Amino acid sequence: MKITEERLTQVYGKNAARAKERLENVESHYKELFGSAEPDFFTSPGRTEIIGNHTDHNGGKVIAGSISMDTIAAAAPSGNDLVRIVSEGYPGEICIDLTKLDGEKPGNGTYPLVVGLIKGMQNQGYQVGGFCAYVSTDVIAASGVSSSASFEMLICTMIDHFFNSGKMNYIEYAKAGQYSENEYWGKKSGLMDQLACAVGGVIKLDFSGEVTYEKVDFDLDSFEYGFVLVNSTTSHADLSPEYSAVPEEMFAVANALSVKRLCDTSLEELMANLKTVKEKTGCDRGILRALHFFTENERVEAMEKAMKEKDSQGILRLLQASGDSSYKLLQNCYVPGKNDDQGVALNLGVSEYLNRKMNGVCRIHGGGFAGVILECVPEEHEQEYIDYMTAFAGSENVYPIRIRNIGAVKL
Repeated sequence: MKITEERLTQVYGKNAARAKERLENVESHYKELFGSAEPDFFTSPGRTEIIGNHTDHNGGKVIAGSISMDTIAAAAPSGNDLVRIVSEGYPGEICIDLTKLDGEKPGNGTYPLVVGLIKGMQNQGYQVGGFCAYVSTDVIAASGVSSSASFEMLICTMIDHFFNSGKMNYIEYAKAGQYSENEYWGKKSGLMDQLACAVGGVIKLDFSGEVTYEKVDFDLDSFEYGFVLVNSTTSHADLSPEYSAVPEEMFAVANALSVKRLCDTSLEELMANLKTVKEKTGCDRGILRALHFFTENERVEAMEKAMKEKDSQGILRLLQASGDSSYKLLQNCYVPGKNDDQGVALNLGVSEYLNRKMNGVCRIHGGGFAGVILECVPEEHEQEYIDYMTAFAGSENVYPIRIRNIGAVKL
């Protein structure tokens, strides 16, 4: 395997030995399936949302970070027009004929996702040739850490390296992923997940105009807290109306203030015209969600400052305030009327009890209503928290994570 120990340590830190085992495994499978040629190796992390819950669609700001879970691959050009991908744990082989892309249709699963990525990169003027890849991942699906975006950025990195001499930038990676999800997967996603996976480390995103990002100088070593995700197991099925209502109600408030998105107005403007907005929208919840938008944007700015100043207590206060706002104003921690299925709210309640003595904080993570919460707990209490939540929720639903400084790259 042609990766130095120094490179593995740079990307994986203290987990370099485990990463080496995983990479040797994908190399072995690659050679078994595709021949004895020496492949290159690629990695793309999952991501976590740190602050900025449900603001991107209305032109808000978000701080997100790549995490220690990643998707890896051994891959090499095939010398023909076929893209062949085998993913560990998934049946069969994806085989795409690049000469027949125009006949491909949207659908479910990985095949149309890869087709969409290829088309998205070609639409931007980049070259795509045939390649073979064996892929493995420890980014857990349906857990709010963007397993699909991690895979997308992995494929983009391969194509960029093999056929475009590394000329693509991360915005172009992300746009290819967005195009694929929008046009071939039927998922109306933005760019946050893809950029957080691709760039690496902690980034601040601004969605008020053309999407931009900047790295946040966050000293991970000085932040003596661990992050743990806890899955609620509450089903996402039939929740599309709940997710759609969040941006739609915010748009309605913006329209009542004669603008398209909330980023085009202000909290002061909303408060000065509150009665009129209430009369025009007829939706109290929409106003509450708009209040969340404006105050969450303020918290993003404050979080960037706290991170740069290594203000651990400030970071914790802002995480908790973000969670409280999501619960009270955004209202995405449970579905009204589902009294017997409130796994997110229950996990938050249990975590808040544990945090009385552990001095941690917790909040909803991602879209909400179902899915996961994020616990930020002092390192000396992290295992204690994990042990309790494992006993309560099951080991398959408790995931300790770390921020990783390296994004989607060739190793």
